[in-house]
Amino acid sequence: MPTVTVVVGSADGLHARPAGIIAEAAEELDADVEIGLPGDEPVDAASALLIMTLGAGKGASVEVSGDDEAAVAAIAALVEKDLDA
Repeated sequence: MPTVTVVVGSADGLHARPAGIIAEAAEELDADVEIGLPGDEPVDAASALLIMTLGAGKGASVEVSGDDEAAVAAIAALVEKDLDA
């Protein structure tokens, strides 16, 4: 299972707006993608509510994993962006 560790780029972390953008993108993929803090149980990247429960602030390292390498890369790229801009 491909896993990528990235740093949260959004100014206020993975709150409602970035979580919603990430979840919407994950829902459109033909693959299951999970996101989580290192060492913690990952959550479904297609659920904004579950992403917000991570409590990942700006600069936090998160792991993005899934069955499809391209899907993982797409979600990881969103996590790294400042989606508040």
